[in-house]
Amino acid sequence: MKCIVGLGNPGRKYKDTRHNIGFKAIDAFADAHNIKLVEKDNMEIGEANINGVKVFLVKPLTYMNLSGQSVAKILKYYKIPVKDLIIIQDDVDLPFGTIKLKENSASGGHNGIKDIERVLNSKEYKRLKLGVGKHKYKDTADHVLGKFNRKERKELDSIFMFTNSILNDYLEIDFEKLMTKHN
Repeated sequence: MKCIVGLGNPGRKYKDTRHNIGFKAIDAFADAHNIKLVEKDNMEIGEANINGVKVFLVKPLTYMNLSGQSVAKILKYYKIPVKDLIIIQDDVDLPFGTIKLKENSASGGHNGIKDIERVLNSKEYKRLKLGVGKHKYKDTADHVLGKFNRKERKELDSIFMFTNSILNDYLEIDFEKLMTKHN
C-alpha cells in the first residue's frame, strides 16, 4: 500500500498558485489513471489499484500549515506505514521546473512539511519536491501564493507528465533506485 499526498491550500483563491503545485500534481496523476477524488473528512481522497499496488491519493483540505492532521488521519485509518508515504510539495529553493526526490530530510522551512513532521513525529517519508523558484523582489509568501505566470503555465503539462512517470516508478521500484533514475 502506498499513499501519495499533494500539498496545497483549499479554495478558489489559491487554486492556481505556486503553493498548490502539489494539488495540481495529484490531479494530473488521478486524471492519468482515471481515479476519482472524493471529499471526505476534510480532504480529497482517491483510491486505486495500479499494477497490483493499492494507492491512496490525498489532497488535505486544511490549510498548508495544518497538513499533518490529514496525513496522520489517512495513515492511521488505512494502517499505512510512514515509509510508504510520499509528499508532493512546492520548493522555492529549486528553480521552476526542477524536480527532486528526497527522503528523511529537513523541512527546508516549508510550513506544510514542518506540520507533517510535527504530527507524525517522523521524517521517514519520501518527498517529491517541485521547484517554483524564488522572485528577486517579492517575499517568499507573496511568491508562493502568487499565480503561475504565462510562461510557467505553458510548462506545467510537461512537468506533470514527468511527475506522473516518477510516481508510476515509485509504485514499482525501490526509492534509492528511483532517486538515482530521476534526480
